[in-house]
Amino acid sequence: MNFTLFFVRSTWVAVAVAILMPTLAQSTDAATPPAVKQSQDITGTNPASNIDNLNPNPNPLQFPTKPEEVRIQRTVPLTLAQALELARRNNRTLQVAILQLQRSQSAVREAQAALLPNANLSTNLTNNGPGFSGGNSSTTSFNGQAQLNYDLYTSGNRQANIRAAEEQVRVDELNVENQSLVIGLNVSTQYYNLQGADEQVRINQAAVANAQASLRDTQARLQAGVGTQFDVLQAQVNLANAQQQLTLALSQQQIARRQFGTLLSLPQSVDVTAADPVRIAGLWPQTLEQTIVQAFQNRPELPQQLAQRNIAEQQRRQALSQLGPQIGVTGRYSLLDQFNDNISVADGYSVGLQANLTLFDGGAARARAAQSRANIAIAETNFASQRDQIRFDVEQFYFQLQSNLDNVQTSTVALEQAREALRIARLRFQAGVGTQTEVIAAENDLTRAEGNRVSAILDYNRALANLQRSVTSRAAR
Repeated sequence: MNFTLFFVRSTWVAVAVAILMPTLAQSTDAATPPAVKQSQDITGTNPASNIDNLNPNPNPLQFPTKPEEVRIQRTVPLTLAQALELARRNNRTLQVAILQLQRSQSAVREAQAALLPNANLSTNLTNNGPGFSGGNSSTTSFNGQAQLNYDLYTSGNRQANIRAAEEQVRVDELNVENQSLVIGLNVSTQYYNLQGADEQVRINQAAVANAQASLRDTQARLQAGVGTQFDVLQAQVNLANAQQQLTLALSQQQIARRQFGTLLSLPQSVDVTAADPVRIAGLWPQTLEQTIVQAFQNRPELPQQLAQRNIAEQQRRQALSQLGPQIGVTGRYSLLDQFNDNISVADGYSVGLQANLTLFDGGAARARAAQSRANIAIAETNFASQRDQIRFDVEQFYFQLQSNLDNVQTSTVALEQAREALRIARLRFQAGVGTQTEVIAAENDLTRAEGNRVSAILDYNRALANLQRSVTSRAAR
C-alpha cells in the first residue's frame, strides 16, 4: 500500500470534514432538546474555576460513614485539559511511582556513602565499688575510643553497587514518565466515553421527541378520519422503544460519570460532566514510517529495558568482586583515665591495613554471576519484544486513525441525508401518499446516523490518543 497517497487522501477528507463541522455543530445545537441543554448547564459556574476545588481528602485512609457524605451535591463540567491536570495531580498510581523514584534516589545516596570513610566514637565511664579489685575504696575510670575505617579497594564491588542504584533511579524515572502517559491515555479515553454517553442521551432524547411528534400526527389524522388505529399503535410502540433506549442511555451516562470521577480521585460528593463539545481532536501530520521511528526514539519502555540490563550487569560485577581482594585501612585513637589515682591520662593510637581474599566459597559467587547473566539475556529479549510491540501499536492505531477519519466524513453525509429523508417521509405521510411505517423507519435511521457520526468522531479521537501515547514526545513535556 502506498501510505503517502493514503495519508494525502485522508488529509483531504479531514479538510472537508473541518469545513462541514461548524455547520453540523450548529445543526446539532438546534436539534438539542431543552432538557439536554438544561443538563449541560447544571452548575451554572465557570469550568475554569472548578479545578482548584476538586482535590480529594488528603487522608488516604478516610472513608465515609454517613449517607450525606457520599451524596452527590454538585456536578462540575470539566474540559479534557482540566481532567488531565487533575489526573496527574491526584492519581494515586502516579503518586506511588513518584514515591518509588524518591526511594531509589535515597538508595543512591546510601550507595555513595561507601565512597567516604566510616568514623565512630565510643566512651565508657565505670565506677568500681570497694572490694571489686581487692581495694577498700571505690574507683572511677573513663575510657574513650575514636575509630576510622575506610575500604581502599573492593575489587569493583563499591562502584558496581553505586552504578546499579543509579540505573534503578533511571528505571523509576522512566516508570514515572510511562505512568504519566498511561494516565493521560486513560483520562482521554474515559473522557471520550463520557462524551459518548452524553451524546447518546441527547440522541435518544431527540428520538423520543421525534416519536412524540409522530404520535401526535397519527392521532390527529385518526381524529380527522384519514388515519387508522394501526398507525397510532405503531407510533405508540415506537415511542415506548425510544423511551426505553433513553432510560438505558441515562443509566450509562451516570455510570460513565462515576467511572470518570473515580479515575480522577475526585471528592465523594462531586460528579462531573464533559464541557468540551464532540469534535475531531486534531490531525496526525506524519507518515507511518516517520511515526514508527519517532516511537522507537521516544517510548520510555525501551530505555527501561536497557537500564534493567545495566542493573543486571552491575550485579554480575558485584557477585564476581567477592572473589577478588578486599583491602581496608583502620585508624584508632584510645584515651584511658582512672580518677584519683595520681596518674595522668593515658592515650595511644594504632593504624592498621586489612586485606581479605576468599579462596573458596563453594561456587556461590559465580552462581550469582550466572543468574545476573541470565537477567541480562532476559532484558535483551524483552527489549526486542517491546520494540516489536511498539511498532505494532503504532501501525494499529495509525490504520484505525485513517479509517475512522473516512468514517467521519461518511457518517456526516449520512446524517444530513437521514434528516432530509425524515422530513420527506413526514411530508408524504401528512399528504396521504406515505405510510407511518416509512416515518418510523426514517426516525430510526436518523437516530442511527446521529449515533454513527458521534461514534466515528470519538473512535477517531480515541485512535489519535492511542497513537499519541504510542509515539510520545519527551521534548513536549
